[in-house]
Amino acid sequence: MEEAIPFKNLPSREYQGHKKKVHSVAWNCTGTKLASGSVDQTARVWHIEPHGHGKVKDIELKGHTDSVDQLCWDPKHADLIATASGDKTVRLWDARSGKCSQQAELSGENINITYKPDGTHVAVGNRDDELTILDVRKFKPIHKRKFNYEVNEIAWNMSGEMFFLTTGNGTVEVLAYPSLRPVDTLMAHTAGCYCIAIDPVGRYFAVGSADSLVSLWDISEMLCVRTFTKLEWPVRTISFNHTGDYVASASEDLFIDISNVQTGRTVHQIPCRAAMNSVEWNPKYNLLAYAGDDKNKYQADEGVFRIFGFESA
Repeated sequence: MEEAIPFKNLPSREYQGHKKKVHSVAWNCTGTKLASGSVDQTARVWHIEPHGHGKVKDIELKGHTDSVDQLCWDPKHADLIATASGDKTVRLWDARSGKCSQQAELSGENINITYKPDGTHVAVGNRDDELTILDVRKFKPIHKRKFNYEVNEIAWNMSGEMFFLTTGNGTVEVLAYPSLRPVDTLMAHTAGCYCIAIDPVGRYFAVGSADSLVSLWDISEMLCVRTFTKLEWPVRTISFNHTGDYVASASEDLFIDISNVQTGRTVHQIPCRAAMNSVEWNPKYNLLAYAGDDKNKYQADEGVFRIFGFESA
């Protein structure tokens, strides 16, 4: 039994609301809401029925004065979301009211944000390769560190004791947390490492690189177990599904690859019309949200994202 899920029969739905392209999509911890962050300086929160019924309501989160490049939900609270923007601020929002509850002014253009799995800290990376850790309650920086190499994506492991940085040198830097003491440097790829995803079961992490490969690492041994070779362009975004059985990866290739983590084999490819910026699996269902540089026939940004995998009820 290689393939239990009939991915090939599942449709994608399109969600429109942004005026410019969508940079980031993220699900909340219960898998009931999806947030989208856009170049149009807003984020939106969409209430998604897992079986795709009914009209979708969305709430606009307004206040940033530059592109909302990244966003992430509180892992313990289904209605709290953090956004990072090129306007140098990080904001915390209540997705029920659409109101901004906290704001921190940082020193550079923010491009990366991630929550610690216990919901207590938020890490933010900026274009100047500076990492800031915020305490969520006070929403004040508790650590700042500038690195002398290009830092791309950042992530905690499931226990929050390890912190990963993907770098422009093709390495993954592993730091102890909270000391941020270097523990390991993994020579992962021959070109810059762009993105990282932690398998929700806690066995693996995956790294996507400019060399167009995705590498899969055993998190306890810190060894590369296999590579996925289907994409031909730099890998921009990767995500594991909720069971850890499948990994989705995307680039400027006009498809999203879904591969079986254990066999390394492709099980499905979702066709796209443009380079992808963000893919993310729902934490409870096999629904994959994805967003890219889609343009309409007049070559203007479409401002859409899509969700693949609705089963017809």
